[in-house]
Order: sequence, then structure tokens, then C-alpha cells
Amino acid sequence: TDKEAFEKKEKFGLNKLKEGKKTTKLEILASQFKSLIIWILIAATIISFFIGETVDAIVILILVLVNAVIGFVQEYNADKSIDALKKLMNLKAVIKRNGKTIEINSEQLVPGDLILLEEGMKVPADIRLIEAISLETQEASLTGESLPVQKKTIELVKGTPLAERTNMVFSGTVISKGKGKGIVVSTGMQTEIGKIAGMLQEQKEPQTLLQTKLAFMSKWIAVATIIICVIVFLSQVLLHLTSMTPEKTSDAFMLAVSLAVAAIPEGLPAIVTISLALGIQRMVKKKSLIRRLPAVETLGSVDVICTDKTGTLTKNEMTVREIYFSSQKIEVTGEGYNTKGKFLSGKEPVDLSMILNAGVLCNNSILEEKEMIGDPTELSLLVAGEKAGIKKEKLELIYPRTGEIPFSSERKLMTTIHLHKNQKISFSKGAPDVILELCTKIFEKGEIRQITFGDKEKIKEMNEEMAEKSMRVLGFAFKEENVEKEEQMIFLGLQAMNDPPRKEVKYSLELCRQAGIKVIMITGDYLGTAKAIAKELGLG
Repeated sequence: TDKEAFEKKEKFGLNKLKEGKKTTKLEILASQFKSLIIWILIAATIISFFIGETVDAIVILILVLVNAVIGFVQEYNADKSIDALKKLMNLKAVIKRNGKTIEINSEQLVPGDLILLEEGMKVPADIRLIEAISLETQEASLTGESLPVQKKTIELVKGTPLAERTNMVFSGTVISKGKGKGIVVSTGMQTEIGKIAGMLQEQKEPQTLLQTKLAFMSKWIAVATIIICVIVFLSQVLLHLTSMTPEKTSDAFMLAVSLAVAAIPEGLPAIVTISLALGIQRMVKKKSLIRRLPAVETLGSVDVICTDKTGTLTKNEMTVREIYFSSQKIEVTGEGYNTKGKFLSGKEPVDLSMILNAGVLCNNSILEEKEMIGDPTELSLLVAGEKAGIKKEKLELIYPRTGEIPFSSERKLMTTIHLHKNQKISFSKGAPDVILELCTKIFEKGEIRQITFGDKEKIKEMNEEMAEKSMRVLGFAFKEENVEKEEQMIFLGLQAMNDPPRKEVKYSLELCRQAGIKVIMITGDYLGTAKAIAKELGLG
């Protein structure tokens, strides 16, 4: 009820990640004066003014103010841009309260809320599932695993590792397939992603190498200036020891002070700030926001980069790379969800429409120009179809769907039933060994014939070869009679996909090598998959 929700909101707070103390405009401005060399320049300004060097005092003061203004404007604008991006990330959630289904801002969720989960939505909290219909989630943002995770409602033992909690969906992950219901169990900083954010906030921000060196240099400038001034003053006093008057003492002091002011590098802070600001502007052009000026310099001090694999080195977009059809292996070019690509075969050209049609029709995902919803594996099949000019929405007009046997972990396959020329036809996809066992015939070179033991051995051999390259392999089949039963089907072929490396990564890695930077890949993926990606990128 609303009353219970209000009480829990008072107890647990809003469902959002806590931010560190927000920096005010005054604090951003004050931070520009924290450097020791800035304080030395301020002292030089005051001294210059008192000894009558008004022009010098004004010049030094202008340099200090220019330095502060540039730093303030840059950091304030970065803060505003980051805040604007956060506002765009506001999520909605459909829940049941007071016996009614309502949509609320995800920040208003509290533990105990019954939430409805739909394909394509971003999970707004940690949720214990009570209903899961073909439900799969994309958990790359939390675990680094590029393949979707199938969810169930079964009870698990206490202490089950995060990646194996199949009865939970977690904040920040995405529903890639199916639908379900669940009870919110954790919100805000109590979620798994919130715990990670909390650990990050506990880390104190160390000074950058440039800040450390400038502070060290400032101390030495201050110490050296004082020592030299004392030496100059004492030498003047000793030279005129016998004829020393108050006027000569004052002159000696003024000479020492003038020397101190002259020894201070007034333009250094402004030069450093302008250089860093120019660096930030170059980064902005490359679509990288930097909140603090010294962070730019930190990049220049890096000699080891530890990088995530999924979504960083790779696109986090499954892509069909190879097809086995009509006794031929076909290589598929292109990457990610880009629908431009070619089908390359060393033998005579082969019509792939039958196996590509199966991948497009036996599919619940949506691929549009501005919208991609669903399982990454299914999206890769739609992209493969579009590379051959096969669009799902047009193909479904020719093959309208009349039924579906959803995927289950027990059967390891999925079947959709369609109507074509007043006749029913079914298409199935699933684990290659399962599909193969259910087939009694094979479609090859436009004809249907009995499948032989030799055919099966060749298909198994191709499946193993593709799997050794750390690709996910799916088998495809169809049926034209008694289509509701998944038996005595006609084998079509195999499609193998993986999460390919980003096109620009190889060049970036080469730049890192030239700069003497070692790159280390960190992933929770299978060892074979990690090794294959590393080999393709030239890592290790």
C-alpha cells in the first residue's frame, strides 16, 4: 500500500545511488587556490605592492586570476554536463500497489514492491523472481559475461555466488528476453551495483603526478628563495658593516625582497592550467568528459592499463561469423549490429536464404534503425539476415507466425510455427546436438534427402571446430508436416557467433605498445573465449 511504501522509503531512502558531497561553485573556485605555488604568487603580489612595484603586483594578480577562471569554468562546465547526462538516465517501473498496476519513477521503489518485468527494460533494483517466462538478462555491466543468463524461480542455498543466482535479477542489468514478476529486495546503495559504488566512494582521490611534482617544486622554490634572500641581505649588511645605516639596511632588505619576487615563475600556473584545459578540449572532441583538470595529466603517467573485455575491447554485440550450410562453410564479414557485410565461400556461391530465413523467423527480438530489443544471440541472427536483404517485418508478411513452442533449458531448443501458401511450416533453433538428434532428413543444395551417418559426423566435426574458436553455435531445422511435434525434422545447418573485438581496438593497442603501456585484459568469461579474443587482438 502507499502507507507501507512511505514507511519503507523513510527507512531505506530513495532507490538511487548516493553521490559524494556535491561540490558547490564556491568550492570549485576555492580549489583553484589550493596549490602552494599559487599562495607563493599571492604573497609575491602583496610584497610587490608594499615595496612600490605596483605594475608587477597587478601583472602577477592577473595571472593568478586568469589561472583560477580557466580552471573554474572548465570544471564547472564538466560538472553541469555530467549532471545533465544523469537526468537523461531516469528510469520508470511498472508495479502493483493498492491492488492496482501503476507506473512510477524508479527512485520511488521500495523493498517489498511487486514489479513487472518486460523484454528490453533496464532492471531498476535487485529483485527476487516469483515468475519467469523464458526470462533472460544481459548482466555484462555487473559480471562482464557477454552471453545472456537464463532466469528461474527456484530456491537457492545461502551464499550462492552472484553469477549463479539465477532466481534474481540485478539493478543495472537488462531484460534481453521474456517476461516475469518479482519482489524488490534491495534498493539504492543496498543493491549489488550500489555496493560497488560504495566501495568506489570510499577510495580517497590521490594527488596526480603533476600535482605532486608541482608541490615539490613549489616547496623548493620557496625554500631556495628564502635562503638566497637571506644570503643576499646578509652579504649586503656585511659589505657595508662599518658604514651601515637604517637607510642602507632598508635598501638591502628591499633588494632581497625584489630578488625573491623576480625568482618566482609567475607564468607557470597559468601555462600549466591552459595546457591542461587544451587537453580537456581535445578529449571532449573525442566524446570524453573530464571533471577535473589534473586528470588529463594522469593519462600521460599511465604505464599499465587493466581493461574489461565485454563492451570495452569487444562490442558487447553478438555477431554471426560463420555459417555451415549445404556442406559448405561460409564466412560472414561485418561486426556488431551493423547490417553491412558479405558472405564469403571458397567454393561456388550458395543460396543461404533458407537458413537465414530460419534464423530470422524463429526469433523474438526486434531490430530496427533506432531500436534493438532482445537477446544478443537472436539480434545477431536478424543482422545476418539483413546482410542478405532479409528483413523480419517483411518476411513475417510472407510467413505469418501462428504459434510458438518457447525455448526451455530442458529441451534446449525453440520452435515457431508459420503459415506459408496456406500450408503450415515450422522453424527450430537450438543446441546443435539436440537439433541433429531430432532430424531424419537434410536440406542440401535446394533438395531434401535422408540424413546419413556421414552427414551427422561432418556436422558434429564442424560444430566442434566452431566451438574451439570460442563461438556460440546454433543448429537450425524446419518441418512441413505435423509441425507441432519437434521430431523427424529437416536439418538446415549451423550458425556460429561471438562478441567480436571493436574495429578500433587493434590500432589503440598498437598505440599503447608504442607508448610503452602494457595492456591487461580482465574478464569473467570462459578461459577459451578470453584467449581467442586476446589472440585476435594480438594481446599476450
